[in-house]
Amino acid sequence: MKKITLSTLALAAMMAFSSCNNNKAEDSKEVAEEQNEETLDETKLEDDSEFAVAAADGGMMEVKLGELAQSNAASADVKKFGETMSKEHGKANDELKALAGKKSITLPMALSDARQKDYDDLAAKKGEEFDKAYISFMVDDHKKDISEFEEAAKDAKDADVKTWAAGKVPTLKHHLEMAEAIHDAKK
Repeated sequence: MKKITLSTLALAAMMAFSSCNNNKAEDSKEVAEEQNEETLDETKLEDDSEFAVAAADGGMMEVKLGELAQSNAASADVKKFGETMSKEHGKANDELKALAGKKSITLPMALSDARQKDYDDLAAKKGEEFDKAYISFMVDDHKKDISEFEEAAKDAKDADVKTWAAGKVPTLKHHLEMAEAIHDAKK
């Protein structure tokens, strides 16, 4: 009898602990990074996988924010810029998925918590308020992206990852120029 009671209590405790853990969704970016650490440990792709995961997270956000701009923006220029971001970052995301598949790199399936917060903050805005916040965000974000992609183009250990990153730098610089032009026109 004592054994049954202890077993039942242990089972109940495990179920309660398990259900508590399931209430908090895991950050998709962190899950991908952990999987890559396990599968790519001791390989030259471990550092490159961190870049790929961050690029995928950022690329997904660019697509979602571009779609959001098409509905929340007041300015035709901002809407058109959003359309360009969705289309071009969507294409880059597809290329990255194919490359990651060849290299056995796990990419996140959803936005990281940090990127989701950025999206939610912008989704709460409409009209001119959205235009200003979105374009400022795009200027800052593309500056960071250019720096990260240039670093990967120089330092990635895998030739394919290096080539992919280098090939995206001119497009990212063009996106930055477009965002800066819209930003300057809004001043």
